[in-house]
Amino acid sequence: MSTARLQRPVHVVGVGMIPFTKPGASAPYTQMGAQAASLALADANLDYALVEQAYVGYVYGDSTAGQAALYGVGLSGIPIFNVNNNCSTGSSALFLARQAVESEQVECALALGFEQMQPGALKSHWDDRPSPLARFAQAMTEHQGYQADAPRAAQFFGGAGRDYIAQYGIRKDTFGRIAVKARQHAARNPLAVFRQTLTLDEVMAAPTVFDPLTRYQCCPPTCGAAAAIVCSADFAQRHGLDRTVVIAAQAMTTDRPQAFDADDMRQVVGVDMAVRAARAVYEAAGIGPEAIDVVELHDCFTANELLTYEALGLTPEGTAERFILDGDNTYGGKVVTNPSGGLLSKGHPLGATGLAQCYELTQQLRGRAEQRQVEGARIALQHNLGLGGACVVTLYQAVH
Repeated sequence: MSTARLQRPVHVVGVGMIPFTKPGASAPYTQMGAQAASLALADANLDYALVEQAYVGYVYGDSTAGQAALYGVGLSGIPIFNVNNNCSTGSSALFLARQAVESEQVECALALGFEQMQPGALKSHWDDRPSPLARFAQAMTEHQGYQADAPRAAQFFGGAGRDYIAQYGIRKDTFGRIAVKARQHAARNPLAVFRQTLTLDEVMAAPTVFDPLTRYQCCPPTCGAAAAIVCSADFAQRHGLDRTVVIAAQAMTTDRPQAFDADDMRQVVGVDMAVRAARAVYEAAGIGPEAIDVVELHDCFTANELLTYEALGLTPEGTAERFILDGDNTYGGKVVTNPSGGLLSKGHPLGATGLAQCYELTQQLRGRAEQRQVEGARIALQHNLGLGGACVVTLYQAVH
């Protein structure tokens, strides 16, 4: 695991994000990526010529797609690294950009993520070689079987929800309440795909994808792009950039043996990775979960949001249902979770998701989130998870 309190401050000085759309309704990835990067540069009021390195994340695309997108911004000759870490790709790109600045390799770096997705459930595009998820699929099949007619990702996370129900006896509609909350938040977000609110009855009456998950409890395939510019405090000061947001700590984890040995779908889908990354971040920053004002976490399915409440320490183990029923996951509660609408309603263009989370939290800490603004937000937490596996947790702090 790579984590530490940062050796020198790394500031998020510019963020950009384009509206997320359904597959088939977006511009090509080259245009989406260039637009998001340009928006981040404009937000920072920074010339692209001053960016020293770029890290570009995407899951579905050919090699050097990052160059193809950034060449639309300018041909500056800088190193451009292409990153693919499944659904945690965007925050993996951010991790690398932050690391380059913190280690004094560069003073300013760009992280960009985009995805031009196809309709339908996620699927592998390579059937002539071993799947990176083969070991995960085997663990799932041995634990709960495999349904050929259900999306594999829904079986992973739905199975994790089943194992939680088996231990704690919560109601299935507790998961549904997360989808209702997600739509309520997304209704305030002009960049989200699904901004129509839903009732709990509508969520629960929707077709079942994989019990206990109904259709509205599963994130949609989405196209989009987002970007962030990070730099040192000295660079920001020299160029008159906004230094409000600093990355206080960041950690990336991968799987340990219990992911496959615990006979528990919660471990297969990365709960242990999230627990370890969150603890490392809290320790490094000297800030505990009780101090967090706003969170963007990886709600690819409602079940994963519920599991992640506990993994991040937002509520004690076994208490997520009460946390939800008491409204502690939304405005007026303990911690506003996914004010953007999250993956469930904002959308989940895999390579862009982690940077869209960064965009939302940066705007929250700046006090510029408009209708979504969390009053007095000073400390924000980001959780981005990819099966296969990688988890990135980032803690941001406002320094006024």
